[in-house]
Amino acid sequence: MESVDVRDDDVEDDQPVPAGMRLEHGKVVPHLTVAERDARGKAARREVPRESHAAFTPGSLRPDPVELLERQAVTRVSELVPLRYGRMLVSPFTFYRGGALIMASDLAGTPRSGLTTQVCGDAHLMNFGAFGSPERQLVFGINDFDETYPGPWEWDVKRLAASFAIAGRDNGYTSKERRKVLLTLLGAYRSAMRGFAGMTNLAVWYSHMDVESVVQQLRKTVDKSTVTRAEANIAKARSRDSIQAFAKLTQVVDGEPRIISDPPLIQPIEELFGEMDREQLMDMMRTLVRGYRRTLQSDRRHLLEDFRLAHVARKVVGVGSVGTRAWILLMLGRDERDPLFLQAKEAEASVLEQFVGAGRPKPHGARVVHGQHLMQESSDIFLGWQSAEGADGVKRDFYVRQLRDWKGSAIVEAMNPAAMAAYSRMCGWTIARAHARSGDRIAIAAYLGARDVFDQAIAEFSETYADQNERDYDALVQAEKAGRITAHRGL
Repeated sequence: MESVDVRDDDVEDDQPVPAGMRLEHGKVVPHLTVAERDARGKAARREVPRESHAAFTPGSLRPDPVELLERQAVTRVSELVPLRYGRMLVSPFTFYRGGALIMASDLAGTPRSGLTTQVCGDAHLMNFGAFGSPERQLVFGINDFDETYPGPWEWDVKRLAASFAIAGRDNGYTSKERRKVLLTLLGAYRSAMRGFAGMTNLAVWYSHMDVESVVQQLRKTVDKSTVTRAEANIAKARSRDSIQAFAKLTQVVDGEPRIISDPPLIQPIEELFGEMDREQLMDMMRTLVRGYRRTLQSDRRHLLEDFRLAHVARKVVGVGSVGTRAWILLMLGRDERDPLFLQAKEAEASVLEQFVGAGRPKPHGARVVHGQHLMQESSDIFLGWQSAEGADGVKRDFYVRQLRDWKGSAIVEAMNPAAMAAYSRMCGWTIARAHARSGDRIAIAAYLGARDVFDQAIAEFSETYADQNERDYDALVQAEKAGRITAHRGL
């Protein structure tokens, strides 16, 4: 892999900005007063009524969902694509997790408020969770930004709400129970946004949700068994770090630690490129790491310099990401008891880009890092990016972060309706905070208003879209039966 020159990840910040103006997602816009921002939101509400968001009617020209997935497969590792299909075919819920492009295509035809924020782009409920902050606190937030891009804030809300409707169906909830969960989520988003609208800029920026406070709240709202499961899950998250990964993923070979082969899920680099000399392969990866280092904050770059690259392997991750190139890098510090696992994950164009319009050119790894810094209160200290040319001569973008740093996810299938409602409240606050940091929180709050008009509309949309998701899932099932796609299950 040949390194490509690093560029600053905030390339739009070099634009000249006249007095009284500011930059907003690469565009020069005026500084508005609170009253003007409030009026902006109310004007958007008149232009696009909140009730209009309830509608979802797929037209006759709606793209074939299987064809959209096949288009994505073209740029992915071909032998891993059947694994992606296999994971999506587990249930309508796992299908939804892998179908961000399908929903982005659908959302493009729905009403838009005209208010732009940095959006996650794939804000389903499994892309939230616990992770360690640089201050070594366990915090709750969004943890996947592969599709992040400036876009309509309501697209994140719709994708998140629909994921709760689909997960509720997967868990066997009644329609009444699902409705309660949805209205809890949406009420939390609206209430949080209205709260953020009244806060100072710095207060919004510093706001966060620590997990210990979450557990205290759970004790007041859910049963004891749910709290016990949550506490056990938190304890497990605290154990998930590079030392735990080192014990699980490595073995000693000829006196050196090496990542264990477990194909197709984990494959050391020398297995994938057997015709090339191992040291030549490692030299290419060292070049990639050297370029990535330059995108880090200076003190973190200094820290990373104390680690050496020991081994590299390809690892299959997630559902929708399966088939993209994801590498795990074993780094060693003062000795072999001081490991650091990094993950270099391929970043392709956001699924939103073709529907909201491309901005100024930026490497996709930089796009992910930029979006994560905007939306997440405490980003990984080793979060950075690099572009590199592979052995096949194709230049690809990557972002890099720690493989495990106290990461924990909700056990959705074990949730009863009360527990899911409590979890939805956390997600609603979190996505509102992300939007408040990157967009006009005062205008969005004015658009939402004090009543639950928007909440009811999105709850209606979510159930309608859950119906569509089931039809799309069935289309993938039929595609496998017809031999159109090949799926590998159980991996």
